[in-house]
Amino acid sequence: MNLTPDSKVLIQGFCEFISGIHIAQMKAYGTNLVAGVNPGCGGQLLNDLPVFDLVEEVITEFGAIDTTIICVHPFQVLDAALEAIASNIHQIIIITAGVPPLDMVQLLRKAESCETLVVGPNSPGIIVPGKILLGTHPNEFYTPGPVGIVSRSSTLTYEIAYELTKANLGQSISVSIGSDAIVGSSFLQWLQILDEDETTQAIVLVGQPGGGSEEAAARYIAEAIDKPVIAYIAGRQAPPVKSWRQTGTLATVIGRDSNFGTAQSKLDALKEVHVPVAERPSQIPELVRKRIH
Repeated sequence: MNLTPDSKVLIQGFCEFISGIHIAQMKAYGTNLVAGVNPGCGGQLLNDLPVFDLVEEVITEFGAIDTTIICVHPFQVLDAALEAIASNIHQIIIITAGVPPLDMVQLLRKAESCETLVVGPNSPGIIVPGKILLGTHPNEFYTPGPVGIVSRSSTLTYEIAYELTKANLGQSISVSIGSDAIVGSSFLQWLQILDEDETTQAIVLVGQPGGGSEEAAARYIAEAIDKPVIAYIAGRQAPPVKSWRQTGTLATVIGRDSNFGTAQSKLDALKEVHVPVAERPSQIPELVRKRIH
């Protein structure tokens, strides 16, 4: 990965999933935004970025691009991402929500064969506090420090970062993997990245009902992660019949245990491998301090 201020960043699309405020915030934070791609708008200047019709035109003008941030409409995401992969961009962040699941299946097969990291869809992206902002994280909640955050939520990620910041516990990397039914990178990938990251001393994992990714993460933490992990699971008070449409699909519940995908299932899995679980976000700093001091 290249998550440094000198990495070149491209934005594909300028729809409702990103605004000029977000783009200005990234630039003010030091992110090296070089251009935008919006077919039919080549030659224009949008949000103070030169705009091109094709990704390959940006490559010709600026050289290799490290990361693209995709903000096109859901049905255009697959084409935009495949265009980026064809131009040898190996870090893709998809801000757009509601990408068709079969499009994501096709994209992930291609990304895996090309060793491309996909974050999202339905993600605010990645922030390395004090260094680079890739997406829509509100950077005022973050400060540099030793705690890595990996989350399925968006706004809850910011809340937890703010709780850590108020407790003088800064963050090394914060990433939301996204909360669509099918997302690119997983808890497992980011746990490994944070475990190998030299600036990260502890990891906060933020989950929510739907699917089985937290249960898989619990097993992986027990088997492969050396650094302390603290967890928080949202939605534990949600009624059992509540449908978390953005994270659960019919295919994930047919033939499964009746407890599958519930907050309780995730809490049980984490407690079984002795991962401390906060009852509310404000408890997280205290649990982190106990594990790193």
